[in-house]
Amino acid sequence: MAIQPIQSMQMVLPSQSVAKTTPSDFSEVLSQAMNGLNDAQQASSQARVDLATGKTTDLHNIMIKTEEASLSMQLAIEVRNKGIEAYQEMMRMQL
Repeated sequence: MAIQPIQSMQMVLPSQSVAKTTPSDFSEVLSQAMNGLNDAQQASSQARVDLATGKTTDLHNIMIKTEEASLSMQLAIEVRNKGIEAYQEMMRMQL
């Protein structure tokens, strides 16, 4: 595997690998994001099981998958918190 220069590398997010089409509404975007989060959590879990059963010894990739799943979950929680905060702020508005 050749090392590529930083300029030519593209980052692929979990939600980009789930769907190749452009979502048309909010529910599709939310569904794709949740599917990406679920995929990251399952990949992390499977990597840890593989390490525990001796199927793999590549600790580096397991730690990367675990951190990716952790960061994805933290992002989802923060987005949820901001959504709830915005909803509560709208409910406090007087018409």
